[in-house]
Amino acid sequence: MPITMSYPGYPPYQQGSNAPYPQQPNTGAPYPPQGGVFPPSVGYNYGSPMYMPQPYGGAGYPPPSGGAGYPAPSGGTPYPSGAPPSSGAPYPSGASAYPQTQQYPSHGSSPYPSQGSSPYPTQGSSPYPTQGSSPYPSQGRSPYPSHGSTAYPGNQGPHSAGHVTPNYSQSPSHGQHTRKTSPTVVSANPFNPREDAEVLRKAMKGFGTDEKAIINVLARRTNMQRLEIAVQFKTLYGKDLISDLKSELTGNFENLVVAMMTPLPQFYAKELHDAISGLGTDETVLIDVLCTLSNAEIRCITAAYHKTYYQNLESDLKGDTGGHFKRLMVSLCSAGRDESMMTNPQTAAADAQALLRAGELRFGTDESTFNMILCQRNHAQLRLVFSEYQRLTGHDIEKAIKNEFSGDIEDGFLAVVRSIKNQAAYFAKALNKSMKGLGTNDRDLIRLVVTRSEIDMGEIKREYAAKYGESLADAIKGDCSGDYKKCLLALIGES
Repeated sequence: MPITMSYPGYPPYQQGSNAPYPQQPNTGAPYPPQGGVFPPSVGYNYGSPMYMPQPYGGAGYPPPSGGAGYPAPSGGTPYPSGAPPSSGAPYPSGASAYPQTQQYPSHGSSPYPSQGSSPYPTQGSSPYPTQGSSPYPSQGRSPYPSHGSTAYPGNQGPHSAGHVTPNYSQSPSHGQHTRKTSPTVVSANPFNPREDAEVLRKAMKGFGTDEKAIINVLARRTNMQRLEIAVQFKTLYGKDLISDLKSELTGNFENLVVAMMTPLPQFYAKELHDAISGLGTDETVLIDVLCTLSNAEIRCITAAYHKTYYQNLESDLKGDTGGHFKRLMVSLCSAGRDESMMTNPQTAAADAQALLRAGELRFGTDESTFNMILCQRNHAQLRLVFSEYQRLTGHDIEKAIKNEFSGDIEDGFLAVVRSIKNQAAYFAKALNKSMKGLGTNDRDLIRLVVTRSEIDMGEIKREYAAKYGESLADAIKGDCSGDYKKCLLALIGES
């Protein structure tokens, strides 16, 4: 009887199978082509997402809606050919007011591939599609737009015909509304995780700890690179890097370093779990995370939450929040926002009028109308809605929200509006809130600095200085001290 090997996490070998052994399981986890950190190597569940989706390109284009997130097939566009309906309606007519996601439709035909032309491999062939034969990217390609690129080609596909067009210039200052990438922590190049692991080991070995060496290594590496260092540290010394760091560091500096060493999806998941577990709820954390992130990011966090805590994030949110705020959280957690970035002025005018009728023109407030429009429309379309609301009423929609709502639901709707208008300004305000007054909310400060340092901290610093008249670095120096302060400054590029 032949002897076969068994690998944890892999299906058992089947005699006569043409598949290579061991075969990579299809976990659905968004692993990037680079990095290659295996979750158990850094102490996390197998199949748990290790990396957040890459930031959008500088033009502010998000990945396609519907969970695809893949670039266009070779030689094609990511959307079906043909013009949109000529009836003047921005969305298909019928009972639903929302566009129906169709990933692979062709003009005038069924949204599903015809028999014999399935994008999936036929029986007996390779389990991976070849390049150009599938709407999925070939092996080795990132499923997200690369840094500085755009997910949509200009003047191609259905956007080039009809009155429904992508629009990013609805106001003179539209450039500030796009999602900018201005990280203060970038990938170290050259990068040698083995050497970094040796430096960290030396910094923690013997009597005392060299905190400066720890900061110089970890604050100048991306989250992905830190995970690579952790794998090398365990390989070289048979010890867990995070455990060693915890034993050597204390206080907020320890909390900051542990946050830096945690895969971002798990870090977000932990923040959300801690916010809704125990007595009371930290609504600020829920708002800062769910009201500002993209569909792909929220799905990644939801998957990490389930893998880490064996619970459903949406169910936990329902159990710990109430009223209209619960509805807002559930709507955002479903990650179903339209992300096409297609705009239509007629629809924007209708939405602005609907918001006006649901709030200022009636006794009481129709919260569901605000929830529907603010949670479903794409960001470019909502900027048109806000502009139209200003034209109709003479004041900003933020004033209407403040007049019509109160408490957590007011804060949630305002967060959605402000992050859509200018996300860097929103996070600058959140950072200021974490440090102003007596004492510092170190948990919020750590979360904001760690999560934004690889995305848009450069733009956040500019917004902070413009709004508050002092630099973010000076604010941190005035509120923090010691190695904690030095590490925060290094993360925002001010060391």
